[in-house]
Amino acid sequence: MNLKKLVLIIAVAGLFVAFAVAGYVYFKAFTPNTTFNQKEVFVYIPSGSTYEQAKEELAPFLKNMDKFDFVAKQRKYDRNVKAGKFLIKQNMNSFDMIRALRQNIPVKVAFNNQETLEKLVQRLATQLEPDSLALVQAFTAPEFLQENGFTEEDILAMFIPNSYEFYWNTPANKLADKFVKEYKRFWNPRRIQKAMDKNLSPVEVSVLASIVHKETAKVDERPRVAGVYLNRLRTGMPLQADPTIIYAMKKKSGDFDQVIKRVLHADLTIESPYNTYKYAGLPPGPIAMPDISAIDAVLNAEDHNYIYFCASPDKPGYHAFATNFEQHQVNARKYAQWVNKLGINR
Repeated sequence: MNLKKLVLIIAVAGLFVAFAVAGYVYFKAFTPNTTFNQKEVFVYIPSGSTYEQAKEELAPFLKNMDKFDFVAKQRKYDRNVKAGKFLIKQNMNSFDMIRALRQNIPVKVAFNNQETLEKLVQRLATQLEPDSLALVQAFTAPEFLQENGFTEEDILAMFIPNSYEFYWNTPANKLADKFVKEYKRFWNPRRIQKAMDKNLSPVEVSVLASIVHKETAKVDERPRVAGVYLNRLRTGMPLQADPTIIYAMKKKSGDFDQVIKRVLHADLTIESPYNTYKYAGLPPGPIAMPDISAIDAVLNAEDHNYIYFCASPDKPGYHAFATNFEQHQVNARKYAQWVNKLGINR
């Protein structure tokens, strides 16, 4: 056999080997490797996960772990696991999967109208990695509260109900810092000036807005209700807000899931700083998380002479307003008769 034929044989053999290797690599890296029927799934890799732990999270969605493992080691993913939320699409190959596992996807976080910090963190914990305990500790850390001008009683005022975007694995303390930034962004100079014009701080506006929010679900009526409470504050009259009594009752019992539709006269004697029949001025903190319409209702309250109001049986969901106690008594009796007729005792 001459040299030319030998070179040709070696070259052909080399090509076969190259094709075999290429085919092997293609099979391992570029053929579909998912096992789910949905168009896409999200995979959550916890913070601090090892490669083996990441594979455990991925296993339910992979058709062939050996194929994934081969590419992961070639792409050095096994030494650089990233925590977060990741999008895996149907029929994705292992190569694209590794690339997807390096692209942390933000989470849309939403919450509204939570009555307590505990309920809020429970809601957040269903959407983000930090658990409820870690979130409570971050939001109530003494240095955090002092630095940002909050207390444990009024910290709920920091959270403006809205939709936010965070990475799923954002640490609890970083979430606290981000919510402070959102709070400061919301309380722009225009809103702060409106609060000052009413001799209120932003936190005090939120406290009053929480009462307005609970008092009426009708957004168009909130500025009028806010005007009543501001009139009472100016004259030193107790707010006498039934929602604060309901909050005090729930707080005392520890049961915020109970439904109280009617405040009885005997309830007005409850000993609590949230009893606005007994103590003048604002309670020490929000009785719920007011939405933006309630906050803006306080900042843009109606200028009127109303001092009293009660629910209106003639216009369900709305209230009847009065400038004097005598007219209020007429409205109140009318409402009481309507409630009794419906058989609402609590």
